[in-house]
Amino acid sequence: MSISSRVLTENDIYLFGEGTNVKLADVFGAHLAPDGSGTSFVVWAPRARAVSVIGPFNDWNRDRSPLSSVRGGVWQGFVPGVGHGAHYKFHVEGQTAYSADKADPFAFYNELSPQTASVVWNLGYDWNDSEWMAHRAEANSLNAPMSIYEVHLGSWRRVVEEGNRSLTYLELADRLVPYVKEMGFTHVEFLPVMEHPFYGSWGYQITGFYAPTSRYGTPQDFMQLIDRFHQNGIGVILDWVPSHFPQDEFGPGYFDGAHEFEPADPRSGVHPDWNSFIFDYSRNEVRSFLLSSALFWLDKYHADGLRVDAVASMLYLDYSRKPGQWIPNQYGGRENLEAIAFLRLMNEDVYRAHPDVQTIAEESTAWPMVSKPTYIGGLGFGLKWDMGWMHDTLKYLAQDPFFRKYHHHELTFRIVYAFAENFVLPLSHDEVVYGKGSLISKMPGDNWQKFASLRLLLAYMYAQPGKKLLFMGGEFGQWSEWKHDGSLDWNLLEYGTHAGVRLLVGDLNSLYRTESALHMSEFAPESFEWIDVHDSEKNVLSFLRKGANPDDRIAVICNFSPVPRANYRVGVPSKGFWKEVLNTDAKQYAGSGRGNFGGIETVPIPLHGRNYSLTIDLPPLAVVFFRLDTSAS
Repeated sequence: MSISSRVLTENDIYLFGEGTNVKLADVFGAHLAPDGSGTSFVVWAPRARAVSVIGPFNDWNRDRSPLSSVRGGVWQGFVPGVGHGAHYKFHVEGQTAYSADKADPFAFYNELSPQTASVVWNLGYDWNDSEWMAHRAEANSLNAPMSIYEVHLGSWRRVVEEGNRSLTYLELADRLVPYVKEMGFTHVEFLPVMEHPFYGSWGYQITGFYAPTSRYGTPQDFMQLIDRFHQNGIGVILDWVPSHFPQDEFGPGYFDGAHEFEPADPRSGVHPDWNSFIFDYSRNEVRSFLLSSALFWLDKYHADGLRVDAVASMLYLDYSRKPGQWIPNQYGGRENLEAIAFLRLMNEDVYRAHPDVQTIAEESTAWPMVSKPTYIGGLGFGLKWDMGWMHDTLKYLAQDPFFRKYHHHELTFRIVYAFAENFVLPLSHDEVVYGKGSLISKMPGDNWQKFASLRLLLAYMYAQPGKKLLFMGGEFGQWSEWKHDGSLDWNLLEYGTHAGVRLLVGDLNSLYRTESALHMSEFAPESFEWIDVHDSEKNVLSFLRKGANPDDRIAVICNFSPVPRANYRVGVPSKGFWKEVLNTDAKQYAGSGRGNFGGIETVPIPLHGRNYSLTIDLPPLAVVFFRLDTSAS
């Protein structure tokens, strides 16, 4: 089955200029003729005086395959004899002396970096994920468990014997898919796979917004990777970066000798943090380009969600800028009104076409209603990363346990705002780079305390309301910081402490998926209830996670101290036997083995505003989960 392509129409150009064309991939770029006679080319270069197609088929001669200018700054033409796999660029001549050889902004495939030519490519692929696609609305529902394994494809695992090369898409299908399934994650999220010239950008400096990187294989190879995940019941989320793009000459920037994709004024057109161009969201054609890109990955690659990078940098005109380095909006404010309108439109278009996917905002400020519908004033995302939870929790855990009682609020504050958005709790790649150290290296104390604290952190994340995200390597306690040009340290799994962490993550995923109290209503306040929020002196937090059934309760007790607490009492709402369903200090996780012999019977002693209580053995630096055993009553 090939990608739908057709002849460019006046309506295509009209909608493109209106900013509402979300199907540009069907007509823009390079499209093979159905009869195999050649390839049609369409490109936008509104201020060019001449555009031609160049490639090996015409000896890269700019005079042999000119395109014709049509309405709306669009150029088109047909080159006979150009077939699947042909390399090409657009030679663009501006109104002045400017000329450049540009990669196709709409290319489906690109030459292997550091080469920069585009490649004519048929996207035909026979999908085998019909069962997943028919039922994925359930897997992507806000009421479904969502535990995301965040992956950088180039460094998950390397082939050291072959020059330390990355795995291909097909090799990842054979190795990554079964690993994620074995671990029990519901979704994977890939750091950007869209084509990018600089590997060290991790994919966040994109030049090919319609092309998976050729570093790991062909577009069909990438489709097969997604297909295999779907056949194994695992969703695929793609990082997507509409916030900026690099200034490489072959890229979209200064495309025809003028700033078409980006504002001309560097105060609004250049990102100071990354020295990259910012998209011009006020321009209708740019909106069509980005909207079409978003829909393209959902339509053609069956992606189950888009995680939108650096949303905060889009919302604020003064983001990372000093006074005088930014241009206020028409009302004198700092809000980027055009970017806000674009994000709302993008989410509306995505959910209109694919109501069974999710869009996820990486947004680090207190901007209101990021994950609320546009019709009530929200930005329209389905989910938002909770950066506050991540910062506060890691800050708390970095404290020496002796002083944690003075920082208790860093744990408890989250519930004040926890239900204002549909949150994802992220322990992402950003927390294990740039000298920040790995997750386990952030933990204080000796090695035993570090591993216990990492298990505590992971269990605490799974116990909190909100979807879960864990970057690769965190699931087995990698010591070293993430390196994009190396492999994860898989040899660590030979040690019981690391293997224990991985076993725990698998069990946490299983618990999260099977216990409806942990996932059914995690965006509703009634899904959470404190048992005791005040025990800062002992560094203990206890709370209930609640499902729809009155007996569907999970009691969670977290000991953030290295001191075990024998005979620790907590109030519970129901009489009976409370089964210990998970204990992060269990010996199979390389813990000390303290526990409660499978569970505890309540005693009729009121505590914490409840009629019954449990007296438990609370292990050090550990989380214990108890569930009321209704079968015992």
